[in-house]
Amino acid sequence: MPDLFNAWLMLLQDSALGETVRNAQYLYPVLESIHILGIALLVGPAFTFDLRLLGTGHRIVSVTTAAHCLLPVSHIGLAIVATTGIALLSAQAIVVAAADAAPWKFGLIVVAGINVLVFHKGIYRKVADWDLDALPPLLAKVSALVSAFVWTGVIVTGRFLAY
Repeated sequence: MPDLFNAWLMLLQDSALGETVRNAQYLYPVLESIHILGIALLVGPAFTFDLRLLGTGHRIVSVTTAAHCLLPVSHIGLAIVATTGIALLSAQAIVVAAADAAPWKFGLIVVAGINVLVFHKGIYRKVADWDLDALPPLLAKVSALVSAFVWTGVIVTGRFLAY
């Protein structure tokens, strides 16, 4: 691990937050439970939106309506997951970062973020052209598949970090 990253991990672990999460009797399991609920709020609506991009429900709801209804819930989930994830990491940052699954989880989170940016700054800018189409453009479908697989990978690798 690079020295700067290791220093950041030590700073996080030695912080008042890390100390509190390590020493408060029920805080870690409560944070972990909230983290899992946040995952549900993040990934459930994201997967549903991905399914719409893949053509599911095209006769029922437009892509923009799906985005308007589902993505704000995902944003709330992301805020919960990020907040609780940092708190959980603070308890044993050095140990967690040294786990084999850690670079995979954090790498997949970066890929997920890049996928979101590419989708929203790219293909989604022309959604008016394909909003009601049964099958959105290939790039939208590829982005949906990447999203579904990457978030699944984040969840799986996260489970390896928990033990």
